Formats: sequence, C-alpha cells, structure tokens
Amino acid sequence: MSKTLICSCEDVTAEDIRHAVSRGYSDVESVKRFTGFGTGICQGKGCLSAVAALLCKEKAQKPASLLPFTPRPPLYPTEMSLLASMKVDESQPPVGGVPEELAVFPPTLRPEGPVRAKAKVVIIGGGIMGLALAYNLSLRGETDVVVLERGYLCAGASGRNGGGVRMQWGTSANIELAKRSIELMGRFARDMGINVWLRQGGYLFMAKTKAVAERLERNVALHNKHGVPTRLLTVDEAREIVPGLSMTGAQAASYNPEDGVIFPWPFLWGYANGCRKAGIQVETFTHVTGFETSDGLVRKVKTDRGDIACDTVVLASGAWSPELAKLVGVQLPNEPHRHEILSTEPLKPFLSPLVSVLDSGLYFSQSMRGEIVGGMGDPKEPAGLNMGSTLRFVSRFSQALLEQMPQLGHVKVLRQWAGCYDVTPDNNPVLGRTPGLENLLQMSGFVGHGFMMAPAVAERMAGWMTTGESDELFTRFNLRRFQEGKLEREDMIIG
Repeated sequence: MSKTLICSCEDVTAEDIRHAVSRGYSDVESVKRFTGFGTGICQGKGCLSAVAALLCKEKAQKPASLLPFTPRPPLYPTEMSLLASMKVDESQPPVGGVPEELAVFPPTLRPEGPVRAKAKVVIIGGGIMGLALAYNLSLRGETDVVVLERGYLCAGASGRNGGGVRMQWGTSANIELAKRSIELMGRFARDMGINVWLRQGGYLFMAKTKAVAERLERNVALHNKHGVPTRLLTVDEAREIVPGLSMTGAQAASYNPEDGVIFPWPFLWGYANGCRKAGIQVETFTHVTGFETSDGLVRKVKTDRGDIACDTVVLASGAWSPELAKLVGVQLPNEPHRHEILSTEPLKPFLSPLVSVLDSGLYFSQSMRGEIVGGMGDPKEPAGLNMGSTLRFVSRFSQALLEQMPQLGHVKVLRQWAGCYDVTPDNNPVLGRTPGLENLLQMSGFVGHGFMMAPAVAERMAGWMTTGESDELFTRFNLRRFQEGKLEREDMIIG
C-alpha cells in the first residue's frame, strides 16, 4: 500500500498525522511529540511546513495558530570536540538562554467553550504526575475528574527529561517507590497499548571523591536490603560493562542491571489516552487564574475558561506549583531550577547502561534510536522558571562527556533543550494535605525524579484518596515537615 511520507527522518506519514488529529492532538507541538516528526537529523527543516499544511487542511487548527515548534534546527551541526574547546567561566552563573519564553502559549490554541462547571476532583497539571493520578483514580471508579494543563501535553518537565529510571536511591522510601514504578513500567505497554521503549540496561554511577565513593558503598548495602541487586564495581569491572569508558578520576562505581531508560513522550500519552478513554476530561491550554475558598476549603478553581466547583483539588504542577500555591495563600518550599539536556546524531548501539558521574551531575545514555542523550547540572544555576538553552551548557557537557568517552569527540550535537527541576530543601517531594486547606492536596517537589516515581506515587495517592485509609507516605512527605524539622534528605540526586 502506498503512503505519503511527511517526515523521512522518522518515517512519519500523512496517515500518522491524521491519526494524531483523530486522537485530539491538533497543535504542532502536540503532533510532533505524538508522532516524532521533526526529531530526526533534519530537525524539521523538511517536514514542518508539510505538517502545518496538513493540520490546516484537516481543519485541526486555524492558520493563525499554526506556529513552529520551539526547538531550532542547527544550521551547522557541530562536533562535540569543538564545542568542548570553548572556555567557560565557572565562577559566573549562567544567564539567559534561547528561546527566552516558552511558558507563553498563543491564545488561539485555547479550546473553544468553557470548562465544565463542577467536578469532584480537579487536578492542576497535565504532566506525568497529574495524568497518572487521574488514570489511577479511574481504576478505582472515580472518573468525575478534570485535569488542567496550561500548555500542550509534554510541555513541562515530563516531556523534557532524559527518561532515566532507577532503583539506586539513598532512602528506603525512594527505593521502594522506584521498584514499584519500574515494575509498573514493565507492563505499561501491555496495559495501556502504547510502547514506551523501556530498556533495562542498568545505571552505572561513578564516584570521583572518597566521600561520594563511601556514599555509593553505603547505598549499595541499603539497596541489597530491599532486594535491589546493586553491586560495587572496580574501575576495570566498570570498563567491562561500558567498553571505552575512561573512568578518569573515578575511585569507585555502582551498578544495578535492573535500572534503565524509557521514552518519556509515549509514557505520558499512554496515561492521557487512558484518562480520556475512562471519561476523564484533560483540558489543555487552560490557565488556572485563582481559587475561591471558604471555611478552610477550596470551593472553586478559577481558569481563563471559567470556574470549576470541586470537592478536592490536587496541585501537581511541578516547578509551577509554588506559583499556583501562592494564588491561594500557601507558601511552598519548592524552587524551580533549570536543567539542560541535549541529544546527538544517532550512532550504532554500543552503550547499554545510563552512566552518571555523581560528583558533577553528568549523565548520558544511548536512546533506542542511537542518539547520545545527556545532561548535567550547573552549580551556579540560579532559581527561576527558565527553560532557555545556553552554549555554556553544551560546552560544559561536552567537556565532561569527552573526559569519560573521548571517542565521542566527532559526534555532532543535533538539538538541546531545558526543563525545570522542582527542588525542595531535602530533595524529597511535597505530598498530602495542606494545613489550613484540607481539600488542597500537594503532589510536587520531585527534584527531577518525578517522572520515574509517578506510577508508584500515583497508585498510592489514588488509593489514599478513594479509601480514606492512612498511608505513611503522605505523612512522611507532608508540608508540615518543613516547619517541624522532620526532614529525611535524599542524597542520590543527579544534577
């Protein structure tokens, strides 16, 4: 059967675009992330206009709303060795980034008509947390739920992370959550009918200092108590797992073969499709503008498409949660911090685990398409909702990567982007009830690991919400702990 090819890099056809439209994904960004068009070597140079024309022809969007997606194709794809040669002033904080504004969405993309007037549960945030919770509520018979997302699905951190999933954590609570999440991810394709490309090639952590090496050793013992088969490696043993890894400056390494990577986008789409199939409304391009409260309860959620009266509100907006909480007079301890990431041209498969240098926050893995995907935190990054991309990051990342894998110097960078970590003082989430507003539930502050914790956290939160039974998770990580000083710091944070 003949087919009209739209994106030759990713083999996306006109029928694939029409299929996306039929599922309700009609703006350019959503269709890009649903089909993968424009993510290959040409970065949309050859297919973006064709997709826009097709969306217009299918009457999915009016011409005025057909805006190009935000990543910009490189005019001259550059080798990492050249990028690594650029000098970086590590004493100065990073500034700016391109594009400067990503959080502003054209009003033409807003759905027509008001939101529904009442719902039992309103979830603010259409990322992995909000959608996973909504889906798990539906499994327990609760479908009177509305999910509000300010942009397109995958616009926030859920669509901008590296897809790493690991059981190697520093506290029992996070180890158990991660174990359950990865178990659920393993059957996600079967349960939800969408392939999330889970590949359990392991995580290999490197330690360059004695203090970090001792942390790895301490955590390995903890992992083993929870049945996680992490083991300490010598430098030579690490090189056997990743041939070509220089291990420059490394004192020790840890490795769990059951950790892995997953493709974030279909993971989000799977939950979104499951919600819609259950009758849950997922309202994209809808901004929350305020709340109406009385007698210690939130009575209504106000949006730019009307108000929704509700019994329960869940704040699951990641790095935007503190801003939204302020609208109802609640001060959260979370702070947003930009975290940058990039991907390269595809290579033949050679890298099985995700590798991370815990001291510097460098991490990299190879995607199922062969790209090197990686990121690195910047200790000078100031707090703030900034999702611009910088040359400084590409240079710092290239320097750190080539120190460990010098043979990648000839590989060209194709694209880069940024998202925001939602950072709390103890690197653990904010969950449970809000003091003074008992029906406002918190579900934020996951410090860059919310994506991998979402299946397990959402499962437990849905059970807690629908049964009323106590769950120590929502006591351990509640908002009161910051005033009471009952903090349990997580030290296995990358970035």
